Amino acid sequence: MQKISTSPETSVFVIGPYNEPVARVRTGEKVTIETLDAFGNKITSPDDDITQIISLPFVNPLTGPIYVEGAEKGDTLVVTIHDINMTRDYGVSALIPDFGGLCGTVFTRTLQEPLPAKVMLHPINEKGIVFSENLKIPAIPYEPFYGTIGTAPEIEAISSLAPGFHGGNMDAADVCPGNKVFLPVNVPGAMFHIGDGHAAQGDGEVCGVATEIPTRGTLTFEVIKSKTIGTPRIESDRFLMAVGSARPMEDAARIAFYELILWLEQDFGIDRMTGYQLCSQVSRVRLANMVDIQYSVVAKFPKKYLP
Repeated sequence: MQKISTSPETSVFVIGPYNEPVARVRTGEKVTIETLDAFGNKITSPDDDITQIISLPFVNPLTGPIYVEGAEKGDTLVVTIHDINMTRDYGVSALIPDFGGLCGTVFTRTLQEPLPAKVMLHPINEKGIVFSENLKIPAIPYEPFYGTIGTAPEIEAISSLAPGFHGGNMDAADVCPGNKVFLPVNVPGAMFHIGDGHAAQGDGEVCGVATEIPTRGTLTFEVIKSKTIGTPRIESDRFLMAVGSARPMEDAARIAFYELILWLEQDFGIDRMTGYQLCSQVSRVRLANMVDIQYSVVAKFPKKYLP
Protein backbone atom coordinates (compact mmCIF):
# COMPACT_ATOMS: atom_id res chain seq x y z
CA MET A 1 0.00 0.00 0.00
CA GLN A 2 1.36 3.41 -0.94
CA LYS A 3 2.08 5.69 2.02
CA ILE A 4 2.03 9.45 1.51
CA SER A 5 3.88 11.21 4.32
CA THR A 6 3.95 14.88 5.23
CA SER A 7 6.03 17.34 7.20
CA PRO A 8 6.00 21.07 7.99
CA GLU A 9 8.35 21.53 5.05
CA THR A 10 6.19 19.73 2.48
CA SER A 11 2.71 20.83 3.63
CA VAL A 12 0.88 23.51 1.64
CA PHE A 13 -1.45 26.34 2.64
CA VAL A 14 -3.40 26.71 -0.60
CA ILE A 15 -5.54 24.40 -2.72
CA GLY A 16 -4.69 25.11 -6.32
CA PRO A 17 -3.27 23.76 -9.59
CA TYR A 18 0.23 25.23 -9.38
CA ASN A 19 2.20 23.14 -6.86
CA GLU A 20 3.94 19.98 -8.02
CA PRO A 21 2.18 16.78 -6.90
CA VAL A 22 3.66 15.09 -3.84
CA ALA A 23 2.37 11.72 -5.06
CA ARG A 24 0.43 10.00 -7.84
CA VAL A 25 -2.28 7.43 -7.19
CA ARG A 26 -4.24 5.07 -9.42
CA THR A 27 -8.01 4.70 -9.33
CA GLY A 28 -8.99 1.85 -7.09
CA GLU A 29 -5.71 2.05 -5.18
CA LYS A 30 -5.91 2.05 -1.39
CA VAL A 31 -3.56 4.71 -0.02
CA THR A 32 -2.39 5.74 3.44
CA ILE A 33 -2.08 9.52 3.88
CA GLU A 34 -0.58 11.40 6.81
CA THR A 35 -1.68 14.91 7.84
CA LEU A 36 -0.49 17.46 10.38
CA ASP A 37 -2.93 19.15 12.73
CA ALA A 38 -4.28 22.62 11.97
CA PHE A 39 -1.38 24.20 13.89
CA GLY A 40 1.34 22.19 12.18
CA ASN A 41 1.84 19.98 15.27
CA LYS A 42 3.55 22.95 16.96
CA ILE A 43 1.42 23.15 20.14
CA THR A 44 2.64 20.84 22.89
CA SER A 45 1.62 22.63 26.11
CA PRO A 46 -1.38 24.58 27.45
CA ASP A 47 1.16 27.29 28.29
CA ASP A 48 2.04 27.82 24.63
CA ASP A 49 1.18 31.27 23.27
CA ILE A 50 -0.83 30.50 20.15
CA THR A 51 -0.44 34.07 18.90
CA GLN A 52 3.31 33.45 18.67
CA ILE A 53 3.02 29.96 17.17
CA ILE A 54 0.62 30.59 14.31
CA SER A 55 0.83 33.36 11.77
CA LEU A 56 -1.96 33.94 9.28
CA PRO A 57 -2.29 32.91 6.52
CA PHE A 58 0.07 30.01 7.35
CA VAL A 59 -2.49 27.94 9.25
CA ASN A 60 -4.18 24.65 8.43
CA PRO A 61 -1.38 22.86 6.53
CA LEU A 62 -2.51 20.27 3.99
CA THR A 63 -1.04 17.16 2.42
CA GLY A 64 -1.04 17.52 -1.34
CA PRO A 65 -1.51 18.00 -4.12
CA ILE A 66 -2.04 14.32 -4.94
CA TYR A 67 -2.41 13.53 -8.65
CA VAL A 68 -5.16 10.99 -9.41
CA GLU A 69 -4.41 9.25 -12.68
CA GLY A 70 -7.21 9.38 -15.24
CA ALA A 71 -9.05 12.31 -13.65
CA GLU A 72 -9.87 15.07 -16.15
CA LYS A 73 -11.84 18.30 -16.16
CA GLY A 74 -15.56 17.56 -16.04
CA ASP A 75 -15.16 14.30 -14.09
CA THR A 76 -16.08 13.66 -10.48
CA LEU A 77 -13.53 12.36 -7.98
CA VAL A 78 -14.95 9.90 -5.43
CA VAL A 79 -12.93 9.50 -2.23
CA THR A 80 -13.82 6.64 0.11
CA ILE A 81 -12.56 7.13 3.67
CA HIS A 82 -11.82 3.76 5.25
CA ASP A 83 -10.26 4.85 8.54
CA ILE A 84 -8.70 7.82 10.34
CA ASN A 85 -6.16 7.13 13.09
CA MET A 86 -4.46 9.58 15.43
CA THR A 87 -0.68 9.82 15.43
CA ARG A 88 -0.46 11.18 19.00
CA ASP A 89 -2.46 10.76 22.21
CA TYR A 90 -3.93 14.25 22.62
CA GLY A 91 -5.90 16.87 20.73
CA VAL A 92 -5.52 20.63 20.80
CA SER A 93 -8.19 23.31 21.02
CA ALA A 94 -7.80 27.05 21.39
CA LEU A 95 -9.34 30.47 21.53
CA ILE A 96 -7.76 32.70 18.91
CA PRO A 97 -8.10 36.50 19.12
CA ASP A 98 -10.20 37.94 16.27
CA PHE A 99 -11.41 34.48 15.20
CA GLY A 100 -14.59 32.61 16.08
CA GLY A 101 -18.35 32.69 15.83
CA LEU A 102 -19.12 34.92 18.82
CA CYS A 103 -16.51 37.66 18.63
CA GLY A 104 -15.34 40.45 16.39
CA THR A 105 -13.28 39.25 13.43
CA VAL A 106 -11.67 40.78 10.36
CA PHE A 107 -14.99 40.15 8.58
CA THR A 108 -17.26 41.20 11.47
CA ARG A 109 -15.79 44.42 12.78
CA THR A 110 -16.57 45.54 16.33
CA LEU A 111 -14.84 47.93 18.75
CA GLN A 112 -14.60 45.42 21.58
CA GLU A 113 -11.19 44.10 22.56
CA PRO A 114 -10.22 40.72 21.03
CA LEU A 115 -10.86 37.64 23.13
CA PRO A 116 -7.86 36.44 25.16
CA ALA A 117 -5.82 33.64 23.63
CA LYS A 118 -6.15 30.27 25.33
CA VAL A 119 -4.81 26.78 24.59
CA MET A 120 -6.18 23.47 25.91
CA LEU A 121 -4.73 19.98 25.46
CA HIS A 122 -7.23 17.10 25.55
CA PRO A 123 -5.91 13.63 26.37
CA ILE A 124 -7.43 10.93 24.17
CA ASN A 125 -7.67 7.32 25.34
CA GLU A 126 -9.82 4.23 24.81
CA LYS A 127 -12.73 5.94 26.63
CA GLY A 128 -12.68 9.01 24.38
CA ILE A 129 -11.58 12.62 24.66
CA VAL A 130 -11.00 14.16 28.08
CA PHE A 131 -12.13 17.76 27.68
CA SER A 132 -10.78 18.89 31.07
CA GLU A 133 -9.54 17.23 34.25
CA ASN A 134 -11.26 20.03 36.19
CA LEU A 135 -14.69 19.70 34.60
CA LYS A 136 -16.40 16.50 35.71
CA ILE A 137 -18.18 15.50 32.53
CA PRO A 138 -18.21 12.27 30.49
CA ALA A 139 -15.54 11.70 27.88
CA ILE A 140 -16.38 13.09 24.45
CA PRO A 141 -16.66 10.29 21.87
CA TYR A 142 -13.76 9.95 19.43
CA GLU A 143 -15.44 10.63 16.07
CA PRO A 144 -12.65 11.55 13.65
CA PHE A 145 -13.10 13.34 10.36
CA TYR A 146 -11.21 15.59 7.96
CA GLY A 147 -12.06 19.27 8.28
CA THR A 148 -10.42 20.09 4.95
CA ILE A 149 -10.66 18.05 1.75
CA GLY A 150 -10.76 19.32 -1.81
CA THR A 151 -9.60 19.44 -5.39
CA ALA A 152 -7.90 22.26 -7.23
CA PRO A 153 -9.95 24.97 -8.92
CA GLU A 154 -9.06 25.56 -12.56
CA ILE A 155 -7.09 28.79 -12.09
CA GLU A 156 -7.43 29.97 -8.47
CA ALA A 157 -5.16 29.05 -5.58
CA ILE A 158 -7.48 29.21 -2.55
CA SER A 159 -6.38 29.45 1.08
CA SER A 160 -6.54 26.22 3.07
CA LEU A 161 -8.73 28.14 5.55
CA ALA A 162 -11.48 28.74 2.97
CA PRO A 163 -14.26 26.37 1.84
CA GLY A 164 -15.97 26.71 -1.53
CA PHE A 165 -17.17 24.87 -4.60
CA HIS A 166 -13.88 22.96 -4.66
CA GLY A 167 -14.38 21.63 -1.12
CA GLY A 168 -11.70 23.01 1.16
CA ASN A 169 -12.12 23.88 4.84
CA MET A 170 -15.76 22.85 5.15
CA ASP A 171 -15.43 21.36 8.66
CA ALA A 172 -18.22 18.92 7.81
CA ALA A 173 -18.19 16.06 10.32
CA ASP A 174 -19.71 13.78 7.67
CA VAL A 175 -16.30 13.60 5.93
CA CYS A 176 -15.61 10.59 8.10
CA PRO A 177 -14.79 6.87 7.93
CA GLY A 178 -17.34 4.82 6.05
CA ASN A 179 -18.48 7.69 3.84
CA LYS A 180 -17.78 8.66 0.24
CA VAL A 181 -16.91 12.24 -0.70
CA PHE A 182 -17.63 13.45 -4.24
CA LEU A 183 -15.50 16.35 -5.49
CA PRO A 184 -15.49 18.25 -8.80
CA VAL A 185 -12.49 17.76 -11.08
CA ASN A 186 -11.34 20.98 -12.72
CA VAL A 187 -7.76 20.14 -13.77
CA PRO A 188 -5.89 17.05 -14.97
CA GLY A 189 -5.25 14.71 -12.05
CA ALA A 190 -7.79 16.54 -9.83
CA MET A 191 -4.90 17.76 -7.60
CA PHE A 192 -6.39 16.44 -4.36
CA HIS A 193 -5.59 18.02 -0.94
CA ILE A 194 -6.46 16.85 2.57
CA GLY A 195 -5.82 17.79 6.21
CA ASP A 196 -7.24 19.40 9.34
CA GLY A 197 -7.99 16.18 11.21
CA HIS A 198 -10.54 16.46 14.02
CA ALA A 199 -11.12 13.96 16.83
CA ALA A 200 -14.45 15.63 17.62
CA GLN A 201 -16.36 18.78 16.73
CA GLY A 202 -19.73 20.23 17.59
CA ASP A 203 -21.92 21.49 14.77
CA GLY A 204 -20.88 24.99 13.75
CA GLU A 205 -17.38 24.73 15.29
CA VAL A 206 -18.50 27.82 17.18
CA CYS A 207 -15.18 29.00 18.66
CA GLY A 208 -13.37 28.23 15.39
CA VAL A 209 -11.33 25.28 16.64
CA ALA A 210 -12.28 21.61 17.09
CA THR A 211 -10.24 18.89 18.82
CA GLU A 212 -7.34 19.16 16.39
CA ILE A 213 -5.21 16.07 15.70
CA PRO A 214 -2.58 14.83 13.26
CA THR A 215 -3.78 11.74 11.40
CA ARG A 216 -2.94 8.70 9.35
CA GLY A 217 -5.89 7.75 7.18
CA THR A 218 -6.65 5.12 4.57
CA LEU A 219 -8.47 6.24 1.42
CA THR A 220 -9.44 4.91 -1.99
CA PHE A 221 -9.91 7.07 -5.11
CA GLU A 222 -12.32 6.49 -7.99
CA VAL A 223 -13.24 8.67 -10.97
CA ILE A 224 -16.71 9.03 -12.51
CA LYS A 225 -16.02 10.03 -16.08
CA SER A 226 -17.87 12.93 -17.70
CA LYS A 227 -19.99 13.60 -14.63
CA THR A 228 -19.91 17.20 -13.46
CA ILE A 229 -21.06 18.33 -10.03
CA GLY A 230 -21.33 21.88 -8.78
CA THR A 231 -20.29 21.50 -5.15
CA PRO A 232 -19.07 18.68 -2.89
CA ARG A 233 -21.37 15.77 -2.15
CA ILE A 234 -21.17 13.08 0.53
CA GLU A 235 -22.84 9.69 0.77
CA SER A 236 -23.28 7.59 3.92
CA ASP A 237 -25.30 4.46 4.59
CA ARG A 238 -28.25 6.66 5.58
CA PHE A 239 -27.98 9.95 3.70
CA LEU A 240 -27.20 11.69 0.46
CA MET A 241 -25.61 15.04 1.33
CA ALA A 242 -24.53 18.19 -0.47
CA VAL A 243 -22.35 20.94 0.97
CA GLY A 244 -22.81 24.64 0.29
CA SER A 245 -20.29 27.29 1.35
CA ALA A 246 -21.01 31.02 1.23
CA ARG A 247 -21.78 34.14 3.24
CA PRO A 248 -24.46 34.88 4.35
CA MET A 249 -25.29 31.51 5.87
CA GLU A 250 -28.64 31.23 4.10
CA ASP A 251 -26.85 31.31 0.74
CA ALA A 252 -24.71 28.37 1.88
CA ALA A 253 -27.94 26.50 2.66
CA ARG A 254 -29.40 27.43 -0.73
CA ILE A 255 -26.34 26.09 -2.55
CA ALA A 256 -26.47 22.85 -0.56
CA PHE A 257 -30.18 22.24 -1.20
CA TYR A 258 -29.86 23.22 -4.88
CA GLU A 259 -27.15 20.63 -5.41
CA LEU A 260 -29.02 18.01 -3.39
CA ILE A 261 -32.20 18.45 -5.44
CA LEU A 262 -30.21 18.24 -8.69
CA TRP A 263 -28.67 14.98 -7.43
CA LEU A 264 -32.12 13.53 -6.75
CA GLU A 265 -33.23 14.53 -10.24
CA GLN A 266 -30.17 13.44 -12.19
CA ASP A 267 -29.43 10.11 -10.52
CA PHE A 268 -32.74 8.99 -9.07
CA GLY A 269 -35.34 10.37 -11.48
CA ILE A 270 -37.17 12.55 -8.97
CA ASP A 271 -38.58 15.56 -10.81
CA ARG A 272 -36.93 18.77 -9.62
CA MET A 273 -40.07 20.40 -8.24
CA THR A 274 -41.14 17.13 -6.61
CA GLY A 275 -37.70 16.83 -5.02
CA TYR A 276 -38.02 20.40 -3.78
CA GLN A 277 -41.27 19.53 -2.00
CA LEU A 278 -39.94 16.21 -0.74
CA CYS A 279 -36.86 17.83 0.78
CA SER A 280 -39.15 20.20 2.61
CA GLN A 281 -40.74 17.18 4.31
CA VAL A 282 -37.82 14.87 5.11
CA SER A 283 -34.43 16.60 4.75
CA ARG A 284 -32.02 17.40 7.56
CA VAL A 285 -29.41 20.16 7.89
CA ARG A 286 -26.01 20.29 9.58
CA LEU A 287 -24.34 23.63 10.17
CA ALA A 288 -20.76 22.56 9.53
CA ASN A 289 -18.99 25.82 10.30
CA MET A 290 -20.01 29.36 11.20
CA VAL A 291 -16.49 30.73 11.54
CA ASP A 292 -14.50 30.42 8.33
CA ILE A 293 -14.00 32.74 5.39
CA GLN A 294 -17.21 31.17 4.04
CA TYR A 295 -19.80 29.38 6.15
CA SER A 296 -20.61 25.75 5.29
CA VAL A 297 -23.99 24.00 5.47
CA VAL A 298 -24.71 20.31 4.77
CA ALA A 299 -28.15 19.42 3.36
CA LYS A 300 -29.07 15.77 3.97
CA PHE A 301 -31.62 13.54 2.24
CA PRO A 302 -32.55 10.24 3.96
CA LYS A 303 -31.87 7.40 1.51
CA LYS A 304 -34.90 5.46 2.76
CA TYR A 305 -37.04 7.93 0.79
CA LEU A 306 -35.33 7.18 -2.54
CA PRO A 307 -37.62 5.42 -5.01
